[in-house]
Amino acid sequence: MRQKELSDLFMLVREKRPLVHHITNYVTVNDCANITICAGGAPVMADAPEEVEEMTAVAGALVLNIGTLNAAQIESMILAGGMANDRKIPVILDPVGAGATRFRTETVQRLLDELKVSVLKGNAGEIGVLAGAGGKVRGVDSHGLAGDVVSIAKDYAKTAKLVVSISGATDIVTDGKRALLVENGHPLMGSISGTGCMAASVTGAFCAVSGDFVKASAAALAAFGLAGERAAEGARGPYSFRTALFDELAGLTPADLVKGAKIRSP
Repeated sequence: MRQKELSDLFMLVREKRPLVHHITNYVTVNDCANITICAGGAPVMADAPEEVEEMTAVAGALVLNIGTLNAAQIESMILAGGMANDRKIPVILDPVGAGATRFRTETVQRLLDELKVSVLKGNAGEIGVLAGAGGKVRGVDSHGLAGDVVSIAKDYAKTAKLVVSISGATDIVTDGKRALLVENGHPLMGSISGTGCMAASVTGAFCAVSGDFVKASAAALAAFGLAGERAAEGARGPYSFRTALFDELAGLTPADLVKGAKIRSP
């Protein structure tokens, strides 16, 4: 990914301030809203079925997150996703805990079957379960995926006709043809809840300003990971790190991203 592409993408997010509509979980909803602002977007968190279509219609991206799943939320996701598809608005799906219960796994599959999802952003265990590759999930945490994760991600992306974005020590983004590895981040990002959810929000902001969802997703993960690296430098523990993470992303510039991004091909 060229330096100018990275810089231009980040500048577009900051200039356009895209509206990112979330139907997400109540554990991390505030963090997702604030990280969207820090990235340069504008968040809205509306999940009532009476208004989700109207709200989605004016958004730049829709982020769906099944972290605290319930039947009413599923209805809202289907309605919002349908509107997003009609308006050609990118849909980012975070399949939190897919594989932990049948309800979660079947719901994610229903969303994938009934909606055109632009980016499926999850951890290795979740993606492995959905790809039929034997991923392991306990609660909402990944417990690994056997085999070549890049190949599994590429095969699944090609079959499902979407972009797969796997978060981990090295993030993987692929549409089945192209693949990018993102090596930004810090172990402290795994010490607090919600960093995966926040990564989906940042992905939504970047995808709202670019039709190339592979590059937009990789740029988003690089920006978020770089903010994590900077936040860790002065952190005394998980919660001081959490605060610094927001500050560092808010203060990140396109030039910082170009200089600090670690994005490569496999």
